[in-house]
Amino acid sequence: MSLNHIRPWRNIYRRKSRQIMVGSVPVGGEAPITVQTMTNTLTTDVAATIAQIQACADAGADILRVSVPDEASSKALKEIVRESPVPIVADIHFHYKRGIEAAEAGAACLRINPGNIGSQERVREVIKAARDNGCSIRIGVNAGSLEKHLLEKYGEPCPDAMVESGLEHIKILQDNDFHEFKISVKASDVFMAAAAYQALAEATDAPIHLGITEAGGLMSGTIKSAIGLGNLLWMGIGDTIRVSLSANPVEEVKVGYDILKSLGLRHRGVNIISCPSCARQGFDVIKTVEALERRLEHIKTPMSLSIIGCVVNGPGEALMTDVGFTGGGNGAGMVYLAGQQSHKLSNDEMVEHIVSQVEIRAAQLELETAAQDTAAG
Repeated sequence: MSLNHIRPWRNIYRRKSRQIMVGSVPVGGEAPITVQTMTNTLTTDVAATIAQIQACADAGADILRVSVPDEASSKALKEIVRESPVPIVADIHFHYKRGIEAAEAGAACLRINPGNIGSQERVREVIKAARDNGCSIRIGVNAGSLEKHLLEKYGEPCPDAMVESGLEHIKILQDNDFHEFKISVKASDVFMAAAAYQALAEATDAPIHLGITEAGGLMSGTIKSAIGLGNLLWMGIGDTIRVSLSANPVEEVKVGYDILKSLGLRHRGVNIISCPSCARQGFDVIKTVEALERRLEHIKTPMSLSIIGCVVNGPGEALMTDVGFTGGGNGAGMVYLAGQQSHKLSNDEMVEHIVSQVEIRAAQLELETAAQDTAAG
């Protein structure tokens, strides 16, 4: 029985959206919320781009976006798509030919605003290319690039203008009988983005791509994204997310998963529960957690690990985790396995032993999951 059945206050009731496919990955409906990021290499540097895509996929990225600003990038995209382990979204701005080329190169999705690429005939050409090549579309509204007529109408970027822009782009696709699309209304201002997304969620059943755009560096951007995305996800809004950081794209993936894990919406890898440490600690908690985060990055199985410096909260936390270590005294602490007190351990052996116990527990959980899947048919 899951915790949500016995603790109903933990339930998040997701907004009902229709489901589309981004390559082999479902987005919307009952599908898990997917995590995306975007490469920051030159697309024409195929080797570097593929290497970054692979690193992001290894970190858990479900979908990768690649910028396609020119014809040379379109040509490189074909090889990138062929080598990528995850579906590729082609980021297109203004030039309709890049959209056609990207669809023909095998992109799983086009990030393009149909109202910004020229005449109705050009729009139809891009939509035809997407349809012929099984390519979905993401409408990407951004507060920093709203259409001139909306800025004149509203005087400045605002949630109403962003939603109106999105609905105008949706109408263009629907008028051309194209429905395989998702939509985002991003802003760097948390309040503006949240208000726009809430209004958008009521105005359409399209899958929603969440993001706080241009959020900032690793620390500040993570905090801003956690506040903005976390509140929207808590309200049940959002089918796929991208955390926008001025940092390595792999960090965006990690932060995205941490946001989802904190809300119980997605689980991947080890969730470390650790104390901030104080004078009561029986070992160096901060250095231990830093070491364990590095050593356990290879674990993909969802599981929990508690690292608590003393016996005030340690035993209680350990009862609710797969593996736990609680500091005691005289250079030793207590190891807990599957919520049960197991054995004492010297602090000197702590990191190596905990890594070993986590790996053993992860293997057990994988076997249990496989057995359950087999029993389910």
